[in-house]
Amino acid sequence: MIQKHKLLKLALTIFILGSIFFVFSYFNPAQHSFFYTCPIKNITGYQCSGCGSQRAIHHLLHLNFLEAFKLNPLFVVSLPFIVLGVGVKFWNFVFETQYRIKLFYNNNFIIGSILIVILYSILRNVL
Repeated sequence: MIQKHKLLKLALTIFILGSIFFVFSYFNPAQHSFFYTCPIKNITGYQCSGCGSQRAIHHLLHLNFLEAFKLNPLFVVSLPFIVLGVGVKFWNFVFETQYRIKLFYNNNFIIGSILIVILYSILRNVL
């Protein structure tokens, strides 16, 4: 019973991720209003560190790396870390292991990441 439940959960996760990739590949967030808008930008008028990420994903899926980088450089630079973290979680789920990337649990890395996000948010609105 546990394996059947696990297989269903895995299939559902792959279906959801595939659907997200399809939507972001087929529809440009800059041209369609059904995409989520940033509440911080709507309320304050300032861009947060995530603003432009949806459009960047669309351009990355079309292999337009320069345009994606222009929209949100922090997201594009962070993407390998995000993919690695999600990949390890996926691996652990499928193979029932408990691998951890020590860097992600390092206090200096966590504090540094938070400071980079804050600094990026400030600088992108000042410059």
